[in-house]
Amino acid sequence: MEIKRINPSESELVVELFDKYRIFYKQTPDISLARTFIRARLGNNESVIFVALVRDNNKTVPAGFTQLYPRYSSVSAVKNWILNDLYVDVPYRKQGIGERLIQTAMDFARKEKAVFMELSTATDNYTAQSLYEAIGFRKQMPEDGFYTYKIEL
Repeated sequence: MEIKRINPSESELVVELFDKYRIFYKQTPDISLARTFIRARLGNNESVIFVALVRDNNKTVPAGFTQLYPRYSSVSAVKNWILNDLYVDVPYRKQGIGERLIQTAMDFARKEKAVFMELSTATDNYTAQSLYEAIGFRKQMPEDGFYTYKIEL
């Protein structure tokens, strides 16, 4: 498995995964919308995306991704990161890909001098909650059907 940060010219690597991620959260499938959104975030330097690439049937395929957004603190005068999207395609789950993506995101945030990383997940997404808690994220109170998790870096 290879985890790599993608640039705008590599956006197609995650478009289909991003559409599946949105479908998981009960959104209507829309590959065109997914493509436009991902291209805009990368093209405007508004997010950082890491993709997990695996070998499958003698070809390299994208198996999962995570997308980070910056969050600024005026008081601390630092940039922290929100791990906003994490998705591993169904055939590649339970292989450590999600954990590797999160660890890569955390390493990136540390290099950027972030103090913490934050993420949210649905209150009924027990698999994700277990992963986040095993890594060391602390669960906050639920709000609007989502838990927010935070980890100090």
